[in-house]
Formats: sequence, structure tokens, C-alpha cells
Amino acid sequence: MNSLGFVGGGRITRIFFQAFQNRNVAVSKVVVSDPNEELLAKLKADFASLNVVTGSNLEVASQDIVFLAVHPPVMKEVLPEIADAIQSAQIVVSLAPVFTSQKLEAMLNGYNKLVRMIPNAASIINSGYNPVWYADYIDETEKNLLGDLFAALGDSPEVEESKLEAYAIITAMGPTYLWPQLNELHKLGLEFGLSEKELCDGIKALVTNTIDLLYDSDLDYDDVVDLIPIKPLGESEQSFREIYKSKLTGLYNKLTGK
Repeated sequence: MNSLGFVGGGRITRIFFQAFQNRNVAVSKVVVSDPNEELLAKLKADFASLNVVTGSNLEVASQDIVFLAVHPPVMKEVLPEIADAIQSAQIVVSLAPVFTSQKLEAMLNGYNKLVRMIPNAASIINSGYNPVWYADYIDETEKNLLGDLFAALGDSPEVEESKLEAYAIITAMGPTYLWPQLNELHKLGLEFGLSEKELCDGIKALVTNTIDLLYDSDLDYDDVVDLIPIKPLGESEQSFREIYKSKLTGLYNKLTGK
């Protein structure tokens, strides 16, 4: 596998490294840059099998496949710095919303071998859902190369670039909407006398079966909801819906500049 470079060594880089290590992905070298030296030392220690080395942003930008793994505000600082060095890269993969291919190309002095991905936290256990967009300048051989790499993360469906910010709201941030609810159910289950194993098995089945029923049955939404007559949180449902609508619509508009 070609050499990889990661600008930024934070959460998403750790997710990628763990996914690669879980699946024994073979790479010639992985170079990562970050201003946090302790973070870099931990990455090297935790992912020795990946041949992780640390370097400057410029060194990272000169690798074969370069991942931009920093938040949008940091991108504004990093892109001009690496614009010249990145011209020698085979492919650049951006993992951030907001920065469209048009913005990236402009800030990278016309570099156009671009890929954008919206990564998912579950990729850390190789079960992520990571929508990806490829520029027209990425040929089939390069797509296959990246496909082999992305396979370690889970599913990486090819999507339209214009939909990436919507995926960021729904699939990337989506777990944060559900985790508190599931955690509260878990805590209540313990109070009600269920064991950890019983809760783990039961809640996993609950989530899987709920999704299967909603999306894989021949029933429409109202028919599905009607299957359970008692709805303990029914009186609060509209409040949940209003929170979702106001918070997520506002965030989507911010990401897309609307």
C-alpha cells in the first residue's frame, strides 16, 4: 500500500488507525502531524504495526495519499501552508465538512485529485458508514486503491458532493443524538434489576429490531407506531421533534452557508 499522510492526529485519525490495525492493513509508512507532541507519541505507541512516524505538515503533504483530518477552522490555516508540497501527492482526501472541492482546489493552488469523506465513529470497530465523493480526476484504478483502504472502515458508499453536509448531520453526528437515550435506558434497566449482560443483549436487539421494522417491513410509519399502544413518552414527542428540527436545521444551514 502507498504511503499515507494525516494532517492532524486527533479523534478521526485515531479512528482510522484503529480500523486499519484491526484489519491488519499493510502500508509502507504512515506520517502524521499535529502540534500536540503527547498525542503524537501515543499514536506511535498504540499503532506500532502501522509504521507510524511523525513529521511536519509539509512532510505529511508529500506522501502518496494525504488525509486532511482537521476541523474546518484549522483547514483555513493548514491549506495555504501545504499548498505547494501537496502538488506531488497522488490523492488528497478531506475528512471535513464545509470545505467543498471548489474551496479546496482554490486554496491548494489548483490541485484537483480530490476526495471528500464524511467519516463515522463506528469505523473504529470497522462498522462505520462513511459517505464518499470522488472528483472526476480520480480514475478507476485510484478508486479501487482507495476502496481497498476504505473497506477497513466499514461501508463507504459513493454519493454526490452536494449531499455530504447532510450526511454529516445525519450519519456522522447521528450517534450523539441516540447515545444519551440508550445510556439512560441502560441505567434505568440496572435500577429495575436487569444485569449488564441482559441489558446489553436486550438493548442491542431493541435497536436492531426497531430499525429493521421501520425500514424493512411493508408498513408505513403510522402503522409501525400503531403496533405499540402504550407510549410512555408520547406527550414529550413533539418537544423532541422540535429540538431536532431547530438544532439540526440551524447546524445544516451553518455548514452549507445558507
